[in-house]
Amino acid sequence: MMPGKMNSREVKRMMAQMGIKSTDLTDVKKVIFEGAATNIVVTDAAVMKVEAKGEVYFQVSGKISTEEKKAAKKQEPEVSQEDVTLIMEQTHVNREKAVEALKKANGEVAQAIIDLMEK
Repeated sequence: MMPGKMNSREVKRMMAQMGIKSTDLTDVKKVIFEGAATNIVVTDAAVMKVEAKGEVYFQVSGKISTEEKKAAKKQEPEVSQEDVTLIMEQTHVNREKAVEALKKANGEVAQAIIDLMEK
């Protein structure tokens, strides 16, 4: 049972006795949690690092806001002349169809050949 009010020094001493170590990270100003569609941003952050039983935890508090992520532009796979030539030779298609199949297969030559052979 804990007596009425405890000062921070007593709390830290009790935590140390239980094997819990805490450290204030005073140089952190902003924390960003990145999600698939949105980010959670904590500004004016107060961060505490807590170590207990071999695990490390972070306690974060501050002003919370969310940011929507912009849709990432899909990057076209790089198409080499050698790959296109190989696909053309193996599947007997023209260059345009070989390039199209290679892009559709995300630059994977084997998958492009399989896709063209199935047609």
